[in-house]
Amino acid sequence: MSRFWNKLVATLDPYVPGEQPRIQNLVKLNTNEHPYGPSPKVLAAIAAHTNDSLRLYPDPTALVLRQAIAKRFGLTPEHVFVGNGSDEVLGHAFHALLKQDSPVWFPDITYSFYPVYCGLYQIKFRAIPLDERFKVLVNDYLPDAVVQVALDSVGGAANRSAAASPRASVAERAGGIIFPNPNAPTGCANPLTEVEQIIAANPDIVVVVDEAYVDFGAQTAATLVEKYPNLLVVHTLSKSRSLAGLRVGYALGHPDLIQGLDRVKNSFNSYPLDNLALAGATAAIEDEAYFEASRNAVIRTRDALTTGLQDLGFEVLPSAANFVFARRPGHKGADLASGLRAKNIIVRHFNKPRIADFLRITVGTDEQCAQLLTACRELVVGQ
Repeated sequence: MSRFWNKLVATLDPYVPGEQPRIQNLVKLNTNEHPYGPSPKVLAAIAAHTNDSLRLYPDPTALVLRQAIAKRFGLTPEHVFVGNGSDEVLGHAFHALLKQDSPVWFPDITYSFYPVYCGLYQIKFRAIPLDERFKVLVNDYLPDAVVQVALDSVGGAANRSAAASPRASVAERAGGIIFPNPNAPTGCANPLTEVEQIIAANPDIVVVVDEAYVDFGAQTAATLVEKYPNLLVVHTLSKSRSLAGLRVGYALGHPDLIQGLDRVKNSFNSYPLDNLALAGATAAIEDEAYFEASRNAVIRTRDALTTGLQDLGFEVLPSAANFVFARRPGHKGADLASGLRAKNIIVRHFNKPRIADFLRITVGTDEQCAQLLTACRELVVGQ
């Protein structure tokens, strides 16, 4: 720890991204990247750029991209905010919309960047336990909900002690709500009717629905944006558009919410997306045929992978994402992850309460998933 750090930096517990190893003949199933490349139209759009694409600043309003996104969802560009990956969009949402006097609510097992942002922006939060099947329960997010408190802190190291000793059940109004649908890392999705219940029941606070994986089997809340001025829906092009390396994300919401995000963005970085990213992202949004074909290929492989794991005795949670969350009774998750790694296959293991024996396995190509199943068979059944 440097003596030049300020007090906040010393308390931060940063997000740990998925490993990006440089190993030959690696089967990489740990970071939920799309197994197939982006639309050829994306590559053509990037290649078509000229010297001025690098010499000149990009459009700070990203108007062309916002128009393409708005057209796809039947909205106006004023309903659309874009950023450098959905993580940046989420960060601006925490800063601009979810930093309130009352704590922000989110699931206890969820995207681990949420408590990190709370630590960075000094936001109080409450983590609401998922049910025994790892689902978000609508009733727990109603204004007068009484729930078991898993975390009640402003972030950082204090979270760990709070998580270890939940307090008694309490009732407290939320200052904001955020949850992924489908959830991560479980892959479980709530139907749109349940998502709408949460939004409608909390008209005085912002509800952020993080839909990073929605295109693989869930219903988007984007259809509710014009109905609810307190709704913000966040998407990424990293997953279903196969553009993790381009870093583009966006949010859909009432223009008042979008203006709030813009105020924070323009106080931090007024040019978050470069010209190549803007061109590639626009082409990806406009190529609906390629999007449908590639995401359906992932869904088919996911279903086959689920069946294959279940045949080996794994419990696999119902997934609406491009990954599965699975455990094998009688085997520790850390041991299985280590055994797979020894076979040049890496998956994601979270050493956390309730999910320590689960593995999050990205849906790869058919060949990669076949290699995974063979390796799992050797580990749990034997040669």
